[in-house]
Amino acid sequence: MTTPEPLALESGIENARRELDDLVRRLETVVVGQRPLIEKLVVALLAGGHVLVEGVPGLAKTRAVRALARALDLPFRRIQFTPDLLPADLTGTQIYRPATGTFDVRPGPIVTSVLLADEINRAPAKVQSALLEAMQEGQITVGDETIVLPETFWVLATQNPIEHEGTYPLPEAQLDRFLLKILVGYPDRDAELAMLDLPTVADASRPDAWLDDAPALLNPADVLRLRRLTASIQVADAIKEYVVDLVRATRDPEAFGLGLGPLIELGASPRATISLVRAARAHALLRRRDYVTPHDVKSMARDVLRHRVVVSYEADAEGLSVDDVLTRILDHVPVP
Repeated sequence: MTTPEPLALESGIENARRELDDLVRRLETVVVGQRPLIEKLVVALLAGGHVLVEGVPGLAKTRAVRALARALDLPFRRIQFTPDLLPADLTGTQIYRPATGTFDVRPGPIVTSVLLADEINRAPAKVQSALLEAMQEGQITVGDETIVLPETFWVLATQNPIEHEGTYPLPEAQLDRFLLKILVGYPDRDAELAMLDLPTVADASRPDAWLDDAPALLNPADVLRLRRLTASIQVADAIKEYVVDLVRATRDPEAFGLGLGPLIELGASPRATISLVRAARAHALLRRRDYVTPHDVKSMARDVLRHRVVVSYEADAEGLSVDDVLTRILDHVPVP
């Protein structure tokens, strides 16, 4: 890819600053008290990576995704994952035409730009795996026909904590296709009080109808332009080495003198290294810079790595979560 000239890059970042500020402000009027969630969704948008959002029901995860799709003027489909869902319910099916003796393909809801896979871990693994080809290759196969998905195809999946009844852990191969795993907690008291003034409360019959009346802020061409701009953000060699060391420390912590070997069962793959650089570039652009700093890397590291690192039974016995282990790595790996 050709690197933009400095003046063109500076101008592009200034335009992106205004657009992203407007986008974040719009989302904050819809999802109150969840600024970290909003910013990380925008980071994933800029990086062009799929997102897994985990939290208990009622935290406005679905609302945030729907509002984001509306602000971007992107086609949006929502699929409620349930235990009886079939792969064909996602990808589509073939319809036999007796008159011609041929099969016609009827695409499923996955053929869209923004796909909300709601409560993805309530469906069994065979349904979750139906997303793999779409997420990695940008295409699906129905029978003997291949359907290329839109260039703006983007999966935002929500899941309940796996300790909740009726949920299934996602396969590691699928988890690795998500750029970020975002954890959503409860809002503070003031934010929860402010929610009572949202239009949702006024119309309980159609709580999100007001979102459909909001004008779009960007369009699909703008999304692709912002992603190209993100890819041009500069990453110094020292930052690249820092990213590689962080990821390798999840695989071989003893090589970095961390003493975490018994706590990690599976480290992050090389895809995590690439993903962390992509996310750091997007975070830098959101912070109005044309270069990545160690702060960008550290800000996104947990979201990029927490679903790619598996902690051992020893860690569970000590009451340590994967985020606790990642925090130790981030605190001890030297920062350039």
